Amino acid sequence: MDVELQNFIKVWTLAITSFSYCFYISSRLPKGLFRFISLVPIFCLFVVLPLNLTSFHLCGPTSFFLTWLASFKLILFCFDHGPLSPPPPNLFHFISMASLPIKTRQNPVFLHVEDHQNKPQMSPGFAKTKQSNVPRVPKSLLFAVKVLLMVTLFNCYNYTDHLHKNVILAMYCVHTYLELEIILALAALPARAIFGFEIEPQFNEPYLATSLQDFWGQRWNLMVTSILRPTVYYPVRRISMLVVGPRWVSLPAVIAVFVVSGLMHELIYYYLTHVHPTWEVTWFFIIQGVAVAIEVVVKKVAPTKLRLHRAVSGPLALGFVAVTGVWLFFPQLLRNKVDDKAIGEYLKLVDFVKNLLLISS
Repeated sequence: MDVELQNFIKVWTLAITSFSYCFYISSRLPKGLFRFISLVPIFCLFVVLPLNLTSFHLCGPTSFFLTWLASFKLILFCFDHGPLSPPPPNLFHFISMASLPIKTRQNPVFLHVEDHQNKPQMSPGFAKTKQSNVPRVPKSLLFAVKVLLMVTLFNCYNYTDHLHKNVILAMYCVHTYLELEIILALAALPARAIFGFEIEPQFNEPYLATSLQDFWGQRWNLMVTSILRPTVYYPVRRISMLVVGPRWVSLPAVIAVFVVSGLMHELIYYYLTHVHPTWEVTWFFIIQGVAVAIEVVVKKVAPTKLRLHRAVSGPLALGFVAVTGVWLFFPQLLRNKVDDKAIGEYLKLVDFVKNLLLISS
């Protein structure tokens, strides 16, 4: 573990040095091709850096932050778009915005596009969630409950020999959501505490989703959603306008977003397993994209009165994501014992904290 921590420090030292180069050198170059060429070595470095890590809880977030989010933000930065343009006022702000899964809150919160009648509307693939009149639970209390649920799950893994396989898989589905939200929230804390950023939440209670559009577009891992819109969705949408016309222009754009997401997950899986891709996780996201596209079509052609009530469509959407996840998202991780590694690292952390408490007492 000492060697792994040393490698982790080296990886992020190189990453911070790279962001400094972007801030001081690349930002002074003309936007477009010249700035992009200056960042090609950084893109290559960010692909290689996670290969130096083997720990699930260090390699996974690092590959997500650097190889995916940071690289996509820097691609937008090449053309003066995205959260890094215009460049933040100082280096530390730039590094925080580039390396962490954060998006500062803006008004309006939701991105809009223009339809063929020049009326502003939400991207069809990412429908805006209707506001609920139900009183909201304080976020701090919700976060505490999720942490307790996460701890409970890890303790339940001690009894997996006595649990049915499907129960364990259901636990993994809940685990994936809880750990992602907790890790991303903790990663955003330094920027919030040091710089006082008002940060948009990375998740928006995905278990309350009313459809697949709602789940993927407005509730699940919103940092990825906000990055894939300008890098994939909007460019493909503009190209598709010339081919399919304005009515169905969102369909190829939606599917393209999920294809790119699948390929990036495939790369992260390689970092975690170091085995050749099986393309299962890519197919998982392609299926999600096709399903969202079908949902868009149905909503366009079906009368409103024939649509399913959200009390029905919501559980169906969550069930679809869970079943396809068990089928295609988890198998590669399970075959390579990534779940055992993650649980083992948690247990080592618990033992370490217990020993510290004993020493201090």
